Amino acid sequence: MTLTKEIFRKNSLQKIKNAYSHNKLYRDALVEKRLSRLLKHYKHKTVLVYNPLPFEANITKSIKKMRRKLDVYVPFMEGESFKMVPLRLPLKKKKFGIFEAGNTLRNIKKIDIAIVPSVGVDGKLRRVGFGKGMYDRFFAKLRKKPFTIFVQPELCYTKYHICDDYDVMADVLITPKIEIHRKGL
Repeated sequence: MTLTKEIFRKNSLQKIKNAYSHNKLYRDALVEKRLSRLLKHYKHKTVLVYNPLPFEANITKSIKKMRRKLDVYVPFMEGESFKMVPLRLPLKKKKFGIFEAGNTLRNIKKIDIAIVPSVGVDGKLRRVGFGKGMYDRFFAKLRKKPFTIFVQPELCYTKYHICDDYDVMADVLITPKIEIHRKGL
């Protein structure tokens, strides 16, 4: 049986959701430590982050640190994609159970770094997400590709190239146990 993107997504989601919950705080702390260490090496002013779902890597402590020095943006869902809005409190629970900041009239088109949650990653470090294609559509609209960091609570990686050319590609993948850099960086 050949591995398809849908089968890999299903298996990866099952692995992530069935991960031991007793050490989730520890795993999240390891991800945040790797993320902080990585961000120290890059000069940046604007960052796109995500508000984590319960089974995703929780990077809220890193986000709080970033907000002190940087312009931090989060996705605001619009139709089949999203736009970036400044991270402002209070957050409201919206579609798919994701917490979002309020809408803005600003049209933000440029970011230096994007921190993106990932269900799985293929051999080219292309993202396997939840299957809605929101990040793919969003990244296609950007003029300049930001430095992209994928974050996973558990390593879900396949050496096979199962993703499409339009799927978002990472520069770095961060998990609690490993950090993978794309070749040629």
